[in-house]
Amino acid sequence: MTIDELNALGANTKEGLARCAGKEAFYLQLIPKVLDAGKYTELDNLLKEKKYDEAFEVAHSLKGVLANLSLTPVFEPVSEITEGLRTKKDLNYEDLLNKMWDARNRFAELL
Repeated sequence: MTIDELNALGANTKEGLARCAGKEAFYLQLIPKVLDAGKYTELDNLLKEKKYDEAFEVAHSLKGVLANLSLTPVFEPVSEITEGLRTKKDLNYEDLLNKMWDARNRFAELL
């Protein structure tokens, strides 16, 4: 996985690197951790089980780390999920989950 590959998928590595004090090795070390399927699966399951308060906590956590690393294509659907859950808005979470998984999986292929 390289900075160029991440950029090609839509990450804003310039911002992400800035949040990591410009330390490319550290930034690249964090990417696999945030792409681990565990939290995404947990969020998916909680939404399907309509456990919205618990889903909000997971989504909010994911949103924060995705924002810090500027993995924009994954961040955007997770952010929409988070804000929908925060305001208790009736959203099509399945479509957002599909977008989240598609983006996450594209990045995960780099690993």
